[in-house]
Amino acid sequence: MKKFRFIDLFSGIGGFHQAMRALGGECVFASEIDQYCNEVYYNNYGISSDINIRDVDPKDIPKHDVLCAGFPCQTFSKAGKQEGLKDQTRGTLFFEIVRLLEHHKTKYIVLENVRNLISHDHGRTWQVIRDCLYDLGYRLTPVPLIVSPHQLGIPQLRERVVILGIYDPQHRDELLDISLDNPKSKDENSIFDILESHRVPDKYYISDYEEMVLNAWDEFYKGIKETVIGFPIWSVYFNEDPVPKDFPKWKQNFVIKNQELYLNNKVFIDKWLKKHKGLKDFAPTHTKMEWQAGDSISSIWDGVIQFRPSGIRIKKPTCFPALVAIVQIPIVGKYKRRITVREAARLQSFPEDFEPCDNLQQAYKQFGNSVNVEVIKYLTKELLLHK
Repeated sequence: MKKFRFIDLFSGIGGFHQAMRALGGECVFASEIDQYCNEVYYNNYGISSDINIRDVDPKDIPKHDVLCAGFPCQTFSKAGKQEGLKDQTRGTLFFEIVRLLEHHKTKYIVLENVRNLISHDHGRTWQVIRDCLYDLGYRLTPVPLIVSPHQLGIPQLRERVVILGIYDPQHRDELLDISLDNPKSKDENSIFDILESHRVPDKYYISDYEEMVLNAWDEFYKGIKETVIGFPIWSVYFNEDPVPKDFPKWKQNFVIKNQELYLNNKVFIDKWLKKHKGLKDFAPTHTKMEWQAGDSISSIWDGVIQFRPSGIRIKKPTCFPALVAIVQIPIVGKYKRRITVREAARLQSFPEDFEPCDNLQQAYKQFGNSVNVEVIKYLTKELLLHK
């Protein structure tokens, strides 16, 4: 593959940079406003990304072949259409991309965004982006690609939209034909492919309180007759009281299902509640449990666990949920610990020699906000080879 030059907008800690560099790309400009990310970017690439793209004159950006951007999803203006689509995007960060593309007419674009970009603002956001890129002269895929790392064998469920384009005004009506070859299913993945098998630092292991709560719920799951539970378990409704009439229909339905579960297992559940003091030592959110592992495992400790605002969630150990924030960092039941920063880096396909932020919370946040390197690398390679 030929050498090329790229710019890295909203660059974060360089997920795009990693992918482009692996394909022979040279970064000639990076832009990011988060100072923690800027430090990590400089430490790993020796390039200052401490530039607000809003302050940049397009003429000051070096010539480049590929524009990369994981831009924030914002609702566009519905007013003031004197300048058409360009005017509608004004004030958003997508407009900054438009400014650069107007000036440079960059040959290739690789943009990444959240899954709901397509439905955002009733589909209007994607429509404006698509029409704007078309007006600028870009060939695009018929619809944005929706790709998750698990489809490439990286055990993380993280659907993201990737927009690929080639500057070719004369042929912009010819759609790009790019897709994933033979994507893998969730069940073809295993979380253990990216996990350390040896002991990790103590800070990653769950607390005595968390272990107590999880042991209680493990005992509950093993004690009830049901193995597949298709609704959230709310222990506060383990009773025969009338269902509150002021509850919305969906909530009434869940209450009824919990009461049926209770009546079907009354002798066991009464003993369980008595043993655990009615769960009065549990935080309110920990009195709820969401079993989302079907009958694929028989113990909480065989699954992937998250302490979430909606309750304790258990999934089978094929894929981790998408990395989002430190409060929901997944727990590996088998090891009774959260995933490490290095394991989080692997879930985003960063190399082993990548130096993450020293601040644990920032490091998780940065990987959670990053693009997946292998996903971007795969799709960019397809784009650069496209005829």
